[in-house]
Amino acid sequence: MTQRDWIEKDFYRELGVSSTASDSEIKKAYRKLARELHPDANPDDAKAEARFKSVSEAYGVLGDPEKRKEYDETRKLFAGGGGFTGGGGFPGGFPAGGQGGFSVNDLGDLFGQGSRSGAGGAGGLGDLFGNLFGNRGPAAGTQRAQRGADVESSLTISFDDAVRGSTMTLQLSSPGTCDTCGGSGAKPGTGAHTCPTCSGAGVVSRSQGAFAFSEPCRDCRGTGRVIDEPCPECHGDGVSTKVRSLTVRVPAGVDDGQRIRLAGKGEPGRYGGPAGDLYVKMNVSPHPLFGRSAKDAKDLTLKVPVTFPELVQGATLTVPTLDGTVSLKIPAGTQSGRTFRVRGRGVPAKKGTGDLLVTVEVAIPQRLDDAAATALAGYVDATKSFDPRADLLAGAQVKNG
Repeated sequence: MTQRDWIEKDFYRELGVSSTASDSEIKKAYRKLARELHPDANPDDAKAEARFKSVSEAYGVLGDPEKRKEYDETRKLFAGGGGFTGGGGFPGGFPAGGQGGFSVNDLGDLFGQGSRSGAGGAGGLGDLFGNLFGNRGPAAGTQRAQRGADVESSLTISFDDAVRGSTMTLQLSSPGTCDTCGGSGAKPGTGAHTCPTCSGAGVVSRSQGAFAFSEPCRDCRGTGRVIDEPCPECHGDGVSTKVRSLTVRVPAGVDDGQRIRLAGKGEPGRYGGPAGDLYVKMNVSPHPLFGRSAKDAKDLTLKVPVTFPELVQGATLTVPTLDGTVSLKIPAGTQSGRTFRVRGRGVPAKKGTGDLLVTVEVAIPQRLDDAAATALAGYVDATKSFDPRADLLAGAQVKNG
């Protein structure tokens, strides 16, 4: 990435955030876009891949506080237009040199430079813009350390494993430190030497009109060194895609769709930078009997079928739990659909175990034999004075009247 990119590209727009966004907002926006645009989620989609690269490039600058500060300063300085040209002046109202105008050479005095030497000379514009864009001269050394990208993956687990907690093995195909060269990028038994083009600085200067710019050296790709013989596995990158077996400790009570963060298990960093993180999304398989409460994920839900006489007369039911069975007393006159709470029979969690919510629902027989039909007819006759819809009909009459 050249310094011209910093002036011409709007990294805030790439991530869909304002220039005043906090670090956490920038990180959140990047993760959302990275998940949506990742090549694994968009196979053979060139537009998505290009957008993914642009988003990653933007986060590479805005996600680093130092780089973001320099980027903001650069954009502020050249806020008047979309770039600049040789000696034609600054965009946004700075005219070129001339009578009554503002000379490019005056920049030395404006910014406290004591020399009026050429653009590349000591104390001139070369130093001024070199410092502005982070090039501290040959002492800067090699490329700045870069944090590895975060990686998204998913894992399907059983309902019991999600509730009780478990240790799972995840097979992940992603970039990692090359096993052959250990990340050096050089073929085993060979080494690297200082890049002759940039003398190990990792950057080179080029002139454009009255300005001198620094950009990553193309010969060493900004590393400051040239590999004698590239590693046959990673071709000099120090990173190769491979299948890794990772141990994922699933905490008790994890819910469907929840993500678990594995710090430092993402893509490896570059130039000594730390590795990114791995985020594993939990896909919890449904249970044939139990569910999770929408109000509190620590509570389990269970529907229990009951007979009409059990609701009318009351009964003691034996209901299953994750750890066995419990007895549940149903009082006489219970309505179908009522929910009872069994304390401490839900999902274990740090803040205490949840409860089991048992909902009783009357089961209607599909067919009745002769004896049952006769008994039901007798029941209907004996309870004909009971009209469950009396209040409903009376309310309708009042409204219509």
